[in-house]
Amino acid sequence: MHTGEPANLIIEEKGAVDWVTLNRPKALNALNPAMVTELRDYFRGLATRPERRIVVLRGAGRAFCAGLDLKADETQDLGTVQQGLAFQRSIAEIYIAMRRCPQPIISLINGAACGGGFSLALASDIRVADTSAKMNCAYIRIGLGGCDMGSSYFLPRLVGASLAAELILTGKFINAQRSLAVGLVSQVVEPGQLEAAIQEDLELMLTNSPLGLRLSKEALNINIDIGSLEAAIAVEDRNQILCSQTVDAREGMAAFAERRVPNYRDA
Repeated sequence: MHTGEPANLIIEEKGAVDWVTLNRPKALNALNPAMVTELRDYFRGLATRPERRIVVLRGAGRAFCAGLDLKADETQDLGTVQQGLAFQRSIAEIYIAMRRCPQPIISLINGAACGGGFSLALASDIRVADTSAKMNCAYIRIGLGGCDMGSSYFLPRLVGASLAAELILTGKFINAQRSLAVGLVSQVVEPGQLEAAIQEDLELMLTNSPLGLRLSKEALNINIDIGSLEAAIAVEDRNQILCSQTVDAREGMAAFAERRVPNYRDA
């Protein structure tokens, strides 16, 4: 197990799973410029690290992430329009990198997930919350628009246009139980049970072939915006044939027939 530095972001390698902890608990894990840079660089770097199979994202302390740290000097004075847009885009690149990276991302949401913190959850592949979770598009509550950091892209696809509009236009919080009812999260558990709740999913994903897991995330990304059923099936057909030609596919079929756990080598 390796713990990354600096302390804004803690990265623990447990087997093939990266456990990534936002580590500014006194600030409810708000995103300061240093954390923005670390998150962006981390998710970008995963593209060339196929040995890291899954990412679990969580917040230290009593919140997941309260959004952008409005007390940081860099967010107090954004300078010119050009400088402000460059700063905005530097944050937005986190969410693009999260969708581009081949590893599935599981977010464990406790307490507040606001603004950019909400978008960290939205940009993940699987979201699990505890009963303390509350999420909102906080941007509109501070004199800005409600569409930021991918919220206008992610929310309608996850919960439908009507609820997305309700959340974006009002900035109201959505709690854990309503999030579960509308499919925004896949599970709600008691506080302290988030890590235990995802163990089955981690174990199952780790007993799937590495290439199959990566290509499945890629297909989900592509097909959510694809223009037709035929185009979606073409992506699936391509992925299945690519996987079928690997050593791991032969191992997977043999393990299934022999009723044993497969020994995948990403080959």
